[in-house]
Amino acid sequence: MSLTMATPIDNARFEQLKASNDLPSPKGVALAIMRLTSQDDVSMAELARIIRTDPAFVGRLVKAANGVIGYGRRPIASVQDALTVLGMPAVRTMALGFSLMTHYKSGACEAFDYASYWSSCLVAAVTTQAVCMRKHVAAPDETYCLGLLARVGELALATLYPKEYAEVLREIADGSAFLITDLESRRFGMNHAELGAAMLADWGMPRVFTEAAYHSNGRGECNFPDGSRERSLTEALMVARTMGELCLAQEAVRPATMYRLLQLASRLAFDEKATVELCDDVARQWVDWGVLLNVHAETLPPFEHLMERAAQGEAAPPETLSAKPDAAKDAPSDLPASTSDSDMPIASPATAPCLNVLLACADEIAGGALKKILLGAGYDVAIVSDIGMAAEYALDYDPDIMIVDWSLTSHGGEDFVKAVRETRVGRGMFVVILSERHDEEFMVHVYGLGIDDVLAKPVSPRLLLARLDAGKRVTTLHSEIERDREEIRHFAAELAVSNRRLQEVAMMDPLTGFPNRRFFVDRLLQEWAASTRNKRPLSCVMMDVDNFRAINDAYGHEVGDSVLRQISNAMRQVLRAHDVVARTGGDEFLVMCPDTPLEAAQACAERLRQAVEGAQIVSGMLNLKLTVSVGLAARDSSISDTESLVRRAEQGLHMAKQAGRNRVSGAQLRLHVAGA
Repeated sequence: MSLTMATPIDNARFEQLKASNDLPSPKGVALAIMRLTSQDDVSMAELARIIRTDPAFVGRLVKAANGVIGYGRRPIASVQDALTVLGMPAVRTMALGFSLMTHYKSGACEAFDYASYWSSCLVAAVTTQAVCMRKHVAAPDETYCLGLLARVGELALATLYPKEYAEVLREIADGSAFLITDLESRRFGMNHAELGAAMLADWGMPRVFTEAAYHSNGRGECNFPDGSRERSLTEALMVARTMGELCLAQEAVRPATMYRLLQLASRLAFDEKATVELCDDVARQWVDWGVLLNVHAETLPPFEHLMERAAQGEAAPPETLSAKPDAAKDAPSDLPASTSDSDMPIASPATAPCLNVLLACADEIAGGALKKILLGAGYDVAIVSDIGMAAEYALDYDPDIMIVDWSLTSHGGEDFVKAVRETRVGRGMFVVILSERHDEEFMVHVYGLGIDDVLAKPVSPRLLLARLDAGKRVTTLHSEIERDREEIRHFAAELAVSNRRLQEVAMMDPLTGFPNRRFFVDRLLQEWAASTRNKRPLSCVMMDVDNFRAINDAYGHEVGDSVLRQISNAMRQVLRAHDVVARTGGDEFLVMCPDTPLEAAQACAERLRQAVEGAQIVSGMLNLKLTVSVGLAARDSSISDTESLVRRAEQGLHMAKQAGRNRVSGAQLRLHVAGA
């Protein structure tokens, strides 16, 4: 293997590491899959037989095919259908990635957090796939595998040199000024970026993937041209890695990590709204895949609030209270000076609404008395003693009403009000202040800041409850508006799901379960582009059933439909894993053969012809023997685009019909024979 990356690892050194058998490598069924898919003539049926021996991999493969990371256009239930949808390259790398995840969940490197590593890699896999689906950078199934394995060099160093790599990790954790790649290079003569890219190349990943993995793991330098596929993939991996850090970060550092994620996503033209939607989507899929793969994943709150904190430049939020204050704690029995028995509230907890009130009051006696009044009126009350704690605790407690002793604020209260109103929970909160001042100038000032109401100290309990009744109406209105918004968002989500299902139906033939012409044309364009970039062969096969119209005329369309379904099943048994088949109309089928020259495509076409000829077609009391005519074309210098390739295959089909049917034909085959 020739490694031609920007900073390649020495070939001899890499081959020595491979020969030691100490590098992370696939095992069991995954190894059998990789060996089998390295053969040019492997059949889909044979590959499916190997996969079925591992029920866990079957479940993961079917999940992938059902739209999480693949091209699924309808619900997939069988292994063979999943293989048809995903293709051989994706199945190969999925087997590899899932095998490594299963067999390397622990190891001898004490400082290497294996659980966090795989959890972060799983986030990166889902993120890379989601980004590439939105930006159309590469096939989603393959980019999922790229994200999962992009950091495999770290796992490899921890496996090869467990004690030495633990020392490197501890040195970094102690605050070393060196980059980890520099320390790795000094200690091992290579770093994880170089080793990981070499392993990906050795496993058969395309060069564009290995280059992106190398640059995303290095110093962050990327000299690829703007807009190039290599640059987009590299930046997608950098976004994916940061998303992994964000999902596993402590709450205190999440805003700073979110800010970095916003900056990286902006390079890919994601605005804040699109980034938040991406994060929420990734978080949901992370949990789904975590359950399936037995990898740690946790349900995360919506990212909208975290984005707001990050957009404000909040590097690290102050520590928040971890528990709600005890509302049942005994308060002092003494009331404020103006309180008398006739001022006590009339409402009871059974009849009053249960709203959350956050009370910020430095005077313990006065605060306790107010708390007792509010509890008696049926409010759920939390009390804090300083203004900074009030602003922080509001995020966790999510109060409907906040009552603040204005003497706790500084600089006229502007900073406090701004901090409250700029948060999601604070926008709809009813804020009441307690102040000894109630002159016109002061009232105009605080109302202008965004305060909802002002109460003079000492506080009259009856007036307090009357003002809170007004606040109750405001907060109830905000709650109704928020519920309406949630219903709209829910409706939009359902509409998106419905649209996706409609799209799936539009791309799939319901009779045979094969994709339709529209799907085939899209995939053919993708493979044509890959063939152009990599200078790899590409072939196309067109076939139809001989004398099919006579069957319809003689026995009816119901028998004709049964015939097509059984012929499709016979084709599935002999198609290779990376072939793409579609029903394009009536009894006509198209098969695309990526990375396949003319001779290999002819062998594939002949297997299809023989499979149909040897199939027993049964419908009711009928036993039919049917044949197909097959046309063949391979990309060469005379074929300029995908339409020309399909037309050339169609010409071969006409030649097969004219020559007597039940045969494989093509103009290029004649030229090939003539030139032999």
